Amino acid sequence: MNNLKSLRLAKGLSQQALAKKFGCSQQSIYKYENHITEPDFNMLKTMADFFDVSVDYLIGYSSCAHKIEEIEETALNENELLLLRKYRSLSPSSKKILQQLMDEWLYNLSET
Repeated sequence: MNNLKSLRLAKGLSQQALAKKFGCSQQSIYKYENHITEPDFNMLKTMADFFDVSVDYLIGYSSCAHKIEEIEETALNENELLLLRKYRSLSPSSKKILQQLMDEWLYNLSET
């Protein structure tokens, strides 16, 4: 939960206030922030939705806070479909590299 504390503080919330919003105890928030325990998946989704960030960002797996919206493939234009097809043809390691590049690029865009 690498980013939970900074997200909480950015909203000006105490651990107690955040716990109330999530229906858990202040001690739970303290334990999450200090890596004593980890929240379950439902709590992670609730937290990510509340802060409007990705779960990956919340747990420190990504430096990009942006959520990736789910898009139906039929809603994509021809260029987007072409990119998706190319992405799907990549190896898992190439996909990971591309995702990291995109995360960094989006992060840099959000900083400007």
